[in-house]
Amino acid sequence: MTIDSELLRTAPKVSLHDHLDGGVRPGTVLELSAAIGHPLPASTAEALADWFHEAASSGSLVRYLTTFEHTLAVMQTAAGLHRIAREYVADLAADGVVYGETRWAPEQHLREGLTVQAAVDAVRQGLADGMADAEASGHQITVRQLLTSLRTSSPSTATAQLTLANRHAGVAGFDLAGAENGFPPSLFRDSFELLGEAGVPFTIHAGEAAGPDSMRDALDCGAHRLGHGVRIIDDIEIAADGAASLGELASTILDRGVVLEMCPSSNVQTAAVGSLAEHPLRLLDGLGFRVTVNCDNRLMSRTTLTHEFELLANAFDYTLPDVRRLTLNAAAGVFASAEQRAELIERVESAFDALGS
Repeated sequence: MTIDSELLRTAPKVSLHDHLDGGVRPGTVLELSAAIGHPLPASTAEALADWFHEAASSGSLVRYLTTFEHTLAVMQTAAGLHRIAREYVADLAADGVVYGETRWAPEQHLREGLTVQAAVDAVRQGLADGMADAEASGHQITVRQLLTSLRTSSPSTATAQLTLANRHAGVAGFDLAGAENGFPPSLFRDSFELLGEAGVPFTIHAGEAAGPDSMRDALDCGAHRLGHGVRIIDDIEIAADGAASLGELASTILDRGVVLEMCPSSNVQTAAVGSLAEHPLRLLDGLGFRVTVNCDNRLMSRTTLTHEFELLANAFDYTLPDVRRLTLNAAAGVFASAEQRAELIERVESAFDALGS
């Protein structure tokens, strides 16, 4: 370990890729499930946390995604969404996060009669209350929403339109998520064109379960960031002397400065990479790619951003200056105005200066 754990926890962090329904507290799932009679595979918060982590570590993205049936079950009312969003902010703040974007699919939260707009409003108020709570405790944090379309749903511009309707009310941008194989981003091209015309940024899950073609399609659709992107390594050849030769796709991603939202623990769980030691993050970082570190789903990976950086420190001998560089990559890639990005970058740099990095 090359970084003191407490120092790392207090360091400022920026979270770009973190799902709201993957960041619910186990105790909250337990309590809200009991209230609605939803059966769970465990009866205590600790045992439930164990189950989520073990079930998500099957090596299959499809199996990983099935764990969400239990978190989604308790996120079907305004009260449930509000509570979970508020706790979400509290947990990020406790981990030293100063800016976060939480992604979630409103279309998955309508079973009990909510409209998509009512669901967005509930999350917005929960985030706002969580930010106020954090400020009252002396920690300034900003958390905004990314509204997600699921690639396994019938292609529609509905979530893109919802994003546009709330772009000045706490929604930072748009995301496309879900099982990759057989569902190319181009199926949602109408949504991307609508967002592009309005100047609203979007990110696309690509290069996790599927290979370079998925990332190429995402770039062709105009993605500003790529969720995961670990399969970019398939387009990079490493010679015997360690020299890297980039293919056309990898060169394009590097030249354009496309942000890669990498999630080390999750990538191992879904077998996107074989092990943390094999993760391409360090190689890509060394080659100058705009790599960022994220949690993906804190519940399923039983992780925090502090823990993810600890893993990198152990695996790759990363030090605090490395954490600073990766955090600044994330700060420069947030979906915000140029002025807001500049303010965030200055805040991150000042905080790391104070830590002596």
